[in-house]
Amino acid sequence: MRIPAIALIVVSNLAVPAFAQQFGGAENLAPNIPTPQILVDSMLIVAEVKPSDVVFDLGSGDGRIVITAAQKFGARAVGIELIPELCASASRRVRDLGLEDRVKIEQGNFLRADLSSATVVTLYLLTSSNERLRPNLERYLKPGGRVVSNDYPIRGWKESRLVMVKTGSAEHRIYLYKIGETR
Repeated sequence: MRIPAIALIVVSNLAVPAFAQQFGGAENLAPNIPTPQILVDSMLIVAEVKPSDVVFDLGSGDGRIVITAAQKFGARAVGIELIPELCASASRRVRDLGLEDRVKIEQGNFLRADLSSATVVTLYLLTSSNERLRPNLERYLKPGGRVVSNDYPIRGWKESRLVMVKTGSAEHRIYLYKIGETR
């Protein structure tokens, strides 16, 4: 399937302020803000997702990243979402699209998720949440695994690539990290 052209501007070493907040219960580490489709496509392009990949989206919300990974890139994908209603809705959408053989939605806390089968992990979390997640990423991901974060860096890691994407009047940063190249 042809992926539409997206204007990507490569930038490096920009700093983004961290915003430490808590949303809802103690396990909810980010607000539920759906990622615009242009950013979903951009994140997956920057991560160079291919059919052999297993994409994990942590805090998967309505499932749009894992669904796109399967539909446009041919990857297998797992969404992990804390909120039961969002899991149910995303699971229905996966079923309605006939993607059950490629996409799985799991209800749970992504801080306790087994990421060992992931080759790509996508994040749209806060910097403070990324910090809490970092030990799991380091524990489970194999060298060459990719982590792509929308807008918020992972402190202590050096990005392999930083891409700016303009959506209307907003500008977003997409950080790509490759395991084995993060220091």
